[in-house]
Amino acid sequence: MSLSNYSASLIRYPDLGFSLDTSLMDLDASWLEGMSGKIEKAFVDLQKLEAGEIANPDEGRMVGHYWLRKPELAPTDELRAAITGPLAALKEFAVKVHGGEVAAPGGERFENLLLIGIGGSALGPQLVNDALGHDSQLNIHFFDNTDPAGIDRTLAEIGQTGLSRTLVLVVSKSGGTPETRNGMVEAKAAYDAAGLDFGKHAVAITGEGSKLDKFADEEGFLAKFPMEDWVGGRTSVMSTVGLVPAALQGIDIDDFLAGAAAMDEETRKADAGTNAAMRLALAWHAAGNGKGEKDMVVLPYKDSLVLFSKYLQQLVMESLGKSEDLDGNTVHQGIAVYGNKGSTDQHAYVQQLRDGVPNFFATFIEVRKGRDGDTIEVEPGNTSADYLQGFLRGTRKALYESGRKSITISIGEVNPFTLGMLIALFERAVSFYASLVNINAYHQPGVEAGKKAAATFLDLLNAVRGRLTADPKNAAEVAYEVDGDPEDVYHCLNHLAANGEVQIALGDTPEGDTFSL
Repeated sequence: MSLSNYSASLIRYPDLGFSLDTSLMDLDASWLEGMSGKIEKAFVDLQKLEAGEIANPDEGRMVGHYWLRKPELAPTDELRAAITGPLAALKEFAVKVHGGEVAAPGGERFENLLLIGIGGSALGPQLVNDALGHDSQLNIHFFDNTDPAGIDRTLAEIGQTGLSRTLVLVVSKSGGTPETRNGMVEAKAAYDAAGLDFGKHAVAITGEGSKLDKFADEEGFLAKFPMEDWVGGRTSVMSTVGLVPAALQGIDIDDFLAGAAAMDEETRKADAGTNAAMRLALAWHAAGNGKGEKDMVVLPYKDSLVLFSKYLQQLVMESLGKSEDLDGNTVHQGIAVYGNKGSTDQHAYVQQLRDGVPNFFATFIEVRKGRDGDTIEVEPGNTSADYLQGFLRGTRKALYESGRKSITISIGEVNPFTLGMLIALFERAVSFYASLVNINAYHQPGVEAGKKAAATFLDLLNAVRGRLTADPKNAAEVAYEVDGDPEDVYHCLNHLAANGEVQIALGDTPEGDTFSL
């Protein structure tokens, strides 16, 4: 570790208060030179993507999340209007909600927000809320799973009397995503039970003509905002998906978009020596030998960024986890991402990072400013912020001394602008890395396969329900009747028993268990 190596390995954007330090990644100059052809191609690939080239041939669609913070990049007037029009409309809607012009049927002002979504449709707003929503004008809650106990807990937090003052955002591009649909059905049932008109409390964020779009019309939703097919869920936080809830919370969405646009501007430059997103992608490539051989551990040293590692988990793993490359070769690409926060996890899994299996590289997120306002010394000469910085620097050094490499990203403070910067940085790094390893970052066949498998299981579950009688049957007998796999049938029966639909009599083994009405 030396200051000269640090200086040579640092990319910083002083106007943005941002820096990227890869001095502890030991990037070899000759290796970087050998990557020059792939680097040039990656710059060209991203230029084509931003110009509107079909980037997802599976679905025949463009990928336009970069346009969201700079609409003039969109290749047609129609696409530009699809960005600027909804942005103006959602700002106007938020003003009306805050001013009480849009209110609950009894005239009460909305005080709570319930967002119903799954994946990026919930995770992006959750990150923004956790990082920036501390003084929100509306208290936000989430249905982000089809777990009935979780739904009940959230409804209990809102309270039955609070439902009348709760605005519901239902977020689903197709309107057919099971988890989101289930959450909406559960929410509507809660409103119905309270004698409230669900539609008069609801807003849809969905694709034009979708099932949800039609349902919103039927139920008389307060408003609808569009989800475009050229924005994927994991990159949707700067679309209506993230901006509607953020604006309703009173978060400065203009600054949020401006931060992303500023980082885009810097990382759009085709200069590998000064492009932080390209440097990040190259560091990932070097660490994992271009095959994801090392995990990425994300350690933000700030409580407000605790969800950032989870957010990056979806962005990176859903984008890069692919079985085939663009030429159809089986490659099984990806980078596993996990993490939590510093310094908390120095008392948890950092022990393994330091002394255990060296199968990772770390990404530290440094926030230079400790707190707003005055501070105190927790011991003579030192503040809590001094300790946080000491733990970051000490852990970084200790890991390197043990042969563990790391990246350090630094920002001045957490605000809408800097959060926008961080998200944009990693979005472009993912795009660059995908090009470097020749995969498609913008489709998700594995996710679709999981959805199909779940639908198959549900079909089997309903078939099993129809074969149960008062006479006990074991899984093999029911499987024969429904022409199903006996183990799958057993899990169906066990599920029904756990939820009180059938009785179970335990045998010596699962094969001997019997089920009856």
